[in-house]
Amino acid sequence: MNPFDEYISTLQSAHMEVEFFKFQKAFHTHPRIIILGNGGSNSVASHISQDYMKFHGKKVSILSDPSMITMLTNDFGYDKAYEKFLEYYVEKDTLVIIISSGGESKNMLNCVDWCEYNKTNYGVLTGFKDTNTIRMESTHALFNYHIASDSYGVVECVHQIFLHGAV
Repeated sequence: MNPFDEYISTLQSAHMEVEFFKFQKAFHTHPRIIILGNGGSNSVASHISQDYMKFHGKKVSILSDPSMITMLTNDFGYDKAYEKFLEYYVEKDTLVIIISSGGESKNMLNCVDWCEYNKTNYGVLTGFKDTNTIRMESTHALFNYHIASDSYGVVECVHQIFLHGAV
């Protein structure tokens, strides 16, 4: 079996057009962006943040500094660490991008709730079940892109492609 078959079939059925148009509109109307994710999604956030700054002059913040992560998790707990990061860094013209492959991470769900409560512009990228919690609770998201795959690798790569489309 070709290891890329799942990537190819997932991309062929990715249906990005509508949500990507919404993402592009949000991207081009916000000079400041915060991108959040755990594990591989955090790596996607880190990589794409550099391109957004370099090619578009965006002011981009991500939570990847070890001392910041350990301070926030020690002082507020892991479930609240990213939410506290938003409290410290969100400004009026900020777009928050929340990435969660499975759409069930409590800390990312707390960020959705924070954005909803504070009327902060945000969008979400998820995968796995199309009824995942983050996708379902993102009622005011500017974009809500879901990729139909149960593979972390496939979901993370397609999320990177989606975000890289703005570059």
